Amino acid sequence: MKTSTIWTSVAILSTLVFQPTIAQAHQATKTASNPQVDYASFLKLTEQLSSYRQGRLINLDQFNKLAQKDDAVILDTRSEAAFQQGHISGAINIPFSDFTEEKLEMLLGDKSRPILIYCNNNFRDNIPPVALKRAPLALNIPTFINLYGYGYENIYELDGAVHIADPRAGWIGKPTL
Repeated sequence: MKTSTIWTSVAILSTLVFQPTIAQAHQATKTASNPQVDYASFLKLTEQLSSYRQGRLINLDQFNKLAQKDDAVILDTRSEAAFQQGHISGAINIPFSDFTEEKLEMLLGDKSRPILIYCNNNFRDNIPPVALKRAPLALNIPTFINLYGYGYENIYELDGAVHIADPRAGWIGKPTL
């Protein structure tokens, strides 16, 4: 074997062996350079909430029953435009992109109140204003994680999918065909 081939092989193997270490160091540097973005803590919170969230998934009948409580709020975190085109009766709208501690406190108030969430993926129709998202990107997921991260732990998430026309959904508005 030629010396140049050996050195090339050593260089390739070294790169493969040290690539994960280099990537981890690079990620730590990126995180450290912006303390306002903490992906590692987001992953940790997401993992911690996995079983808790499972226990907070409720069907439409349970959702409607909880919505009748005096202090309950149905929260729609889709865009304001989508909300204006249609939503579950009685819902309030706080677009997910507008989540801040101050805004949530102002609009939701008491952190112990029941908060019921839903998103496009709770509807089978796949038409505006409830066009389906990719399942891992459904708005319910980041909404649940963020609400909990802001201290709202009494969250219930609508489980399953129904049609907009199902009277139990209490849909207000006309879908765009």
